[in-house]
Amino acid sequence: MVPTLSVDRLRISFSHRTGIIEAVDGVSFSIAPSECVGLVGESGSGKTQIFMAAMGLLDGNAQVSGSVRFEGNELLRVDGPTLNRVRGSQLTMIFQDPMTSLTPHLTVGTQLAEVMVTHLGMPWKDARSFAGRMLERVHVPEPKRRLTQYPHELSGGMRQRVMIAMSLLCEPSLVIADEPTTALDVTIQAQIIELLRAVRGEFGMALVLISHDLAVVAGLADRILVMYAGSVVENAITGELFKHPRHPYTAELLKCMPSVTGPRLDRLPTLAGQPPRPGEVLEACPFAPRCPRAADRCRVERPQLEGSSTSQVACHFPLTA
Repeated sequence: MVPTLSVDRLRISFSHRTGIIEAVDGVSFSIAPSECVGLVGESGSGKTQIFMAAMGLLDGNAQVSGSVRFEGNELLRVDGPTLNRVRGSQLTMIFQDPMTSLTPHLTVGTQLAEVMVTHLGMPWKDARSFAGRMLERVHVPEPKRRLTQYPHELSGGMRQRVMIAMSLLCEPSLVIADEPTTALDVTIQAQIIELLRAVRGEFGMALVLISHDLAVVAGLADRILVMYAGSVVENAITGELFKHPRHPYTAELLKCMPSVTGPRLDRLPTLAGQPPRPGEVLEACPFAPRCPRAADRCRVERPQLEGSSTSQVACHFPLTA
């Protein structure tokens, strides 16, 4: 079976006045058709940059090497028109802040219809009608009225539903949701996650859920990749990752999650220290300064798992065998 998305030894760096900043360090993984993968890590770990590279949306000062294949076809070295035929139709992205992702001076109906006119050649009248039906499918109340409104007239949760509707218009093979609940309150977050679960079941597409919060992806992802300092440190089936985390960073993240069954705490635990600074040269294990299990050799060695298809960073002290 050909993976929906295959990332192989992807490296992304950015030229800066202070030097070269390494954002993604040789990451490899694949996503199967209809699979939901959660990508978790702190801000700056490189999560979003991987998929910005896949979408051809990196800044002009970026240097990229490796391979990103969508349904067997390379994305990194294709021309603009070829990429435009794929992104927005078969490969779509839901961005973190829908207010800045939607065009403020165009109505919701115009923005939704434009996707189908561009990618499917649909007449504007038919595209607008279809857009209204799609808004109804993602549970937007009064969909006909919403088509005539501008983004600023909608609530944050409503705008995110519009973004989800836009991503589904051409029935894509893969939807990338980049922290789709970050700007929303807890109640709306739960509604958006439930909506993503429902549309995944209805449309049968693969889904990537990018988040800094393990709790957000826990109930939706089939598999979770944990990133730290530009590398994947763990790649595991969701249930196994929560029961038996193999990397100390994953274990520390799990300790920071609230629990309804554990002891009552006045404050949630936090991860001590800070991730490496962008551009910092990392000869040793990047997590060693924050790791409760680190030994001297962790601070001078940075082994990689040879031949690994997951780019997982080896750990001298894995939590399980």
